[in-house]
Amino acid sequence: MVGKLDAYLRFNEAALGLRSQRQAVLASNIANADTPNYKARDIDFNSALQAALDNASPTATLRTTAAKHFPNPPQSAGTTAEGTPLLYRGVVQGAVDGNTVDMDVERNQFTDNAVRYEAGITMINAQIKHMMAAIQGAN
Repeated sequence: MVGKLDAYLRFNEAALGLRSQRQAVLASNIANADTPNYKARDIDFNSALQAALDNASPTATLRTTAAKHFPNPPQSAGTTAEGTPLLYRGVVQGAVDGNTVDMDVERNQFTDNAVRYEAGITMINAQIKHMMAAIQGAN
């Protein structure tokens, strides 16, 4: 029974988790807009979502609860804490200091990701309402 509920919510759960990770990466880009030699990063959302759905398993993974805990599995500098690969964003307009952050691109991506995150929340709420209606036998 629980496995069916997990499967029912798995897609939106994975999508929301990835949207949250991407929002943190985009926020980091914006925060480092004036940092010399900072290279803008992003994740390939579609590939990461497909990988998350392909690798979804019913076994639990260990989560770190403090900044000094070692991640499990160990992560490299090229991945998020959850293991999603971080890619470098292509240079739109070069800067003298080597920074590749384009604030217009970052703000647009940040806003687009936030709207899609909110849409994901709405979808999960609708799924839960449908489950509650089925349980209660409402028409």
